[in-house]
Amino acid sequence: MIRSFLSLIVLFLIAGCSPKLDDLQAYTQSVKERAQPQVEPYPEFKSHPPFNYSSSELRSPFDRLRNETAPVTTSRVENCLQPDFQRRKEALEAYGIDALALSGSFVVKGEKWALLKSNDGVLHKAKVGSRIGLFYGKIIQIGADSITIEQLLPDGAGCWQRKTTTMTTASKAGE
Repeated sequence: MIRSFLSLIVLFLIAGCSPKLDDLQAYTQSVKERAQPQVEPYPEFKSHPPFNYSSSELRSPFDRLRNETAPVTTSRVENCLQPDFQRRKEALEAYGIDALALSGSFVVKGEKWALLKSNDGVLHKAKVGSRIGLFYGKIIQIGADSITIEQLLPDGAGCWQRKTTTMTTASKAGE
């Protein structure tokens, strides 16, 4: 008996919750009828007369000026530091120093090796004397958590200057 009474109460409560949306629909309809959309007209564009370009008497912008002299070049200094342009490039010379990260180092039969990870995810190994970087770099020392690289940088006058760079395990590729 109690169950049937409770189910009857629940049924009346559910029936009493049916939505009465008549007044809401009437209000929405009245708002739609009162609203008048206001769209601004497009602005009028004035057409300009066509421009006739005749370049027969003008110089082509891609030709060098006739009275322009050749650029001044500095004379090349003889007997200065030059990299070996004829030697074969190694795999790590395809990457800039900033595209490599030192992952660690290890020793095999008394020889120290460094593990370098490039920014494309490839892992390379190198030892002292290995070539590295775009500027004719060479690994001159391998430590526990760093390597020292000597590079040759152009000075603009035809000679090259030595620069020493240290890469540590804390530095990331791309920094």
